[in-house]
Amino acid sequence: MVSLRGWASFPAELPGFDPDLASDAPEDLFLTWLTEAGEHVLAPHAVTLSTVDEDGAPDARVVILKDVGPAGWAVATSAESPKGRQLTENPRAALTFFWPGRGRQVRVRGTVTPAPREASDEDFLARPPASRVEAFIGHQSEVLTDPEKLTEASAAAERWVEENPDAAPETWTRYLIVPTVVEFWQASHDRRHVRLRYRREDEGWTRERLWP
Repeated sequence: MVSLRGWASFPAELPGFDPDLASDAPEDLFLTWLTEAGEHVLAPHAVTLSTVDEDGAPDARVVILKDVGPAGWAVATSAESPKGRQLTENPRAALTFFWPGRGRQVRVRGTVTPAPREASDEDFLARPPASRVEAFIGHQSEVLTDPEKLTEASAAAERWVEENPDAAPETWTRYLIVPTVVEFWQASHDRRHVRLRYRREDEGWTRERLWP
């Protein structure tokens, strides 16, 4: 068995983080961290989206963050996909960003609402052609008994996208996670990790320093 203790977790030099200097709104601090992460790691906008199914069992998968601002943190998928159905059935979710090259993690938890139809269509049409073809193939996460069926469906979807360049599936949905809690975690080699939690209250955000 491979030893799980021999691998380095973080680089030798880690950035500092002073919670007392953090911005009043979590999205502002997040955008700063995201920009810095983009200078050091691949796919800094990749995020683990966690949902629960109808039985309350957790599900998690990596998706791409589409936008972030006071209105919420946006991701997109087909409403007919497993995650889309789960978000419809139980409109609560969590997001987890992890940038080991910076020793940083951001956790977001909140309620989920679908964006207006125009925003979902705009999101879809901004996707690369291959990504639009993939969405029109459909059947996400269903059992594939014959790989040839995927080849046929891909060809049909590609023709459709070429013939209808301005069309977006009615099921394509941009979802907004409206956070109730956002936590920033900065690793430290002495294990005295710095944690700052933003908690939404009626009058705005409350910032709290947490024990490691």
